[in-house]
Amino acid sequence: MRKGCAQAGRWCICAFLHLCILCANPLSVLAGERYAVVITGAADGDSYAEKYDAWRAALVGALRDRFDYQNDRLMVLADQESGGSGGTLTATRANVQGVLGRLKARMNAGDQLLVIIIGHGTVVDGDDAKFNLVGPDLSASEWAALLKPIAGRLVFVDTASGSYPFLRVLAGRGRIVLTANDSAAQQFETVFPEFFIKAFSDSSADADKDGKVSVWEAFAYASIGVRRWYADQGRLPAERPLLDDTGVGAGRAAETPGRDGAVAKVTYFAN
Repeated sequence: MRKGCAQAGRWCICAFLHLCILCANPLSVLAGERYAVVITGAADGDSYAEKYDAWRAALVGALRDRFDYQNDRLMVLADQESGGSGGTLTATRANVQGVLGRLKARMNAGDQLLVIIIGHGTVVDGDDAKFNLVGPDLSASEWAALLKPIAGRLVFVDTASGSYPFLRVLAGRGRIVLTANDSAAQQFETVFPEFFIKAFSDSSADADKDGKVSVWEAFAYASIGVRRWYADQGRLPAERPLLDDTGVGAGRAAETPGRDGAVAKVTYFAN
């Protein structure tokens, strides 16, 4: 018992010192290059395809126009491929592996990578999950293996149904992981991506009025949007977003207290 308390005490001290460093020097999480991978998976129907296309276009537009992500640092994958400069790749297993493999060769420890996936997902035996791609899927465990050798900080946002297992599997030091669900039982189509993406074009998402929206502010804004959406529909919520940035893999909801959130509050998609 004493040993457990001592270990917990050391963890708290380390976490406190880490937070003090971040608060004293928030630019420490803003240095380096910024990369983003935006993926909308297999749509499985025209209505889903139209919705996912609109969300993807809005997010890619914000990253390019507002946050100045250049085409060579912004990789986009979707159900349908489009050619040309900065074109969209088909969201296949092989293309995801190729994109992340190239980032492994390019990124340094001071860089930041945003990965956001939008679409359908499924839980596998309650412990793992898959994100539906065009053709064979990738499980959360396989995503973890692909991301592990990439240097730099990671912001991974799984907005899909059945996303909860990704939180535990991908959580780790230097990572912020967001999921649309807080339970493996939540496997219905999500509305979280609509509000998370909207946060970067709605000034009300900037809660501290510093002129920019942090990852935490976007998460909190989207969480409110999800709750209001279900209330307006007169339905019980079928999703509750979580965020983990301590690396523990438990996460917290925006409206509940917890240790997670300190790093997300000083992490942005623009300098």
